[in-house]
Amino acid sequence: MPKILRRNAQIAFILIISLLAGCPTDSSDALLTVEHAARGAFAAAISHDGRYSLVSSIEHGVVLWDNTTHGLKYQWSQSQQADELVHSLAIAHDNSSAVTAANDRFAIWRLSDGQNIGYYQIEQGTIRDIAISNDGRYVLYGRSDNVVVHLDLDSGRRIEFLGHQEKINSIALSPNGHFALTGANDYSAYFWDTRTGQVIHRFNHPSRVTKVALDPEGRYAFTADSMKKASIWQLTSGEIKSQLQYIARQKIFSAVRFNQDGRLIATGSPNRQLTLWQVDNGEKLATWRVKPREGSRPKSAVVFAVAFTGNDNTLLTESSSGLLEQFARE
Repeated sequence: MPKILRRNAQIAFILIISLLAGCPTDSSDALLTVEHAARGAFAAAISHDGRYSLVSSIEHGVVLWDNTTHGLKYQWSQSQQADELVHSLAIAHDNSSAVTAANDRFAIWRLSDGQNIGYYQIEQGTIRDIAISNDGRYVLYGRSDNVVVHLDLDSGRRIEFLGHQEKINSIALSPNGHFALTGANDYSAYFWDTRTGQVIHRFNHPSRVTKVALDPEGRYAFTADSMKKASIWQLTSGEIKSQLQYIARQKIFSAVRFNQDGRLIATGSPNRQLTLWQVDNGEKLATWRVKPREGSRPKSAVVFAVAFTGNDNTLLTESSSGLLEQFARE
């Protein structure tokens, strides 16, 4: 057989074997697409159950959308200064409240009636990431000056966590507000008790930690660095559960969410990618791509948030395109 024919036959065989092995697909077809920001979003969050999306954009300020009716629920101004740009935001696990943050201030909002609960100014550094607990009682935020602050809004009690040596990139708070996971440029992530400031586990990485997430049931933590290590840790022991399996030399995560039973984890990336993984072995199960904003150059989009819906058979995303998209597991 001529060499070129033999080479073509080998390639065809590899493709057939890959298909039979059930390799994850990379589809760009969303089941549903809803525009939430006409000229693109600056930041976004989705509630744990997928019911609400919170979107920050230059044109509309901060808007809360009801994803069950696809209607606008509330439109909020960050503060008296209407030109402030909200770059970090979060919805409480119990859908009681939300927090929105600009560089040096944040605001708390009640979801039942849309009322503002309070505006808060910070005196040092700038806010890099923010989270809020159930009932809107506790707020956690990471600052550019290496400090993480845990604030009890009921009592005013404040704890400053000083374990990091460089600026904070990502933080996560347990639903009850008692535990925090924080990642920074010092190559480390800390899991700590917000009532005492005591470190429970330290997770080390070979480069700066850019994204962290907590399983709301308290089973696992997710930490990822700026190069090629993304790990899932058991919170009871601090031992590694698995590492996400990919071959890219560099992979950045911009969104992470565990599913309800802790078997799956979904991630979003700055390159339009939405990926579903198996927690116990880090195996990739499926991949999709969100849509770029129409007319954008280059055709790119950052996945800001992801959530599981429909008994974990569908996933929702919010991206910098200003779009809510729904994807189905095959």
